[in-house]
Amino acid sequence: MGTNLLLLLAGAALLLLVGAKQTMFTIRPEEQGILLRFGKYVRTVDPGLHFKLPFGVEDVFKVPVQRQLKQEFGFRTAKSGSETQYVKRGYEGESLMLTGDLNSADVEWVVQYRITDPVLFLFNVRSVESTFRDISEATMREIVGDHSVDEVITWGKEQINQEVNEKLQERCEQYETGITIQVVLLQDVNAPPPVQPSWNEVNAAEQEKDQLVNQAKTKYNAEVPQAQGEASQVIKEAEGYDLERVNHALGDREKFIQVYEQYRRAREVTRRRIYLETMTEIMPKAGRKIIVDEAEKGIIRFLNLSEEGVVK
Repeated sequence: MGTNLLLLLAGAALLLLVGAKQTMFTIRPEEQGILLRFGKYVRTVDPGLHFKLPFGVEDVFKVPVQRQLKQEFGFRTAKSGSETQYVKRGYEGESLMLTGDLNSADVEWVVQYRITDPVLFLFNVRSVESTFRDISEATMREIVGDHSVDEVITWGKEQINQEVNEKLQERCEQYETGITIQVVLLQDVNAPPPVQPSWNEVNAAEQEKDQLVNQAKTKYNAEVPQAQGEASQVIKEAEGYDLERVNHALGDREKFIQVYEQYRRAREVTRRRIYLETMTEIMPKAGRKIIVDEAEKGIIRFLNLSEEGVVK
């Protein structure tokens, strides 16, 4: 009798100890606890010490809602730290894609996300992480299929990141996964290994073409403005010469009209004045000057006005 009582008390104590241990649980700062009673959602608890009913009556699922999670496609991180190591073998099926211009591209990318609704994340979608992975891969293939291989491999990566981010977030909300996308990042994007040498040759040719185009533009920018400036200067000089000739002609016309008016009013006086003005302009330009008096007969008398005839 005493032994049975002792065993009963020991069992009760053990039961109380196990129950007490199952009753208490702790939620860490980056987590939220989802409490179920007989498999049905009851409440969400925040970080700290909490209690629940033991013996399977209530269960708690801890969800890292404050932690940034990620999924890798086309590779896996084998070792992180100062010397991060990646493994690509075995994941080619995720990364090999068809572009919009029917070329192939080897696309590796990362999706960083957070769980913003832990209840939806746990209970609304079966195998939510696997489903989310399938949605991410399907979305990337769709967006890559809308772009050329040049965009995917070279200059269109930022646009593709943005488009995949937006489309993936729409689908996560549509399927009520409880996930919010933080960022989509294309990593190593290249032509597939079998065609990589040909792609490198094409890329080198494109770079050479761009270099020649830039050189031509530089030469154009250096020479064409100079030629345009010279042409503009010639045009301005011609316009100035034209304006000068026109003004000169107009001045001669006005002068002629004035002289004509004076001549019409006093013909003899005007004729004499014009003669004297003309001789005044001509005489300084003449060389040797000899004036002969026509009235004299016999011995010719003349006035030597040249420098040789001046006695000093």
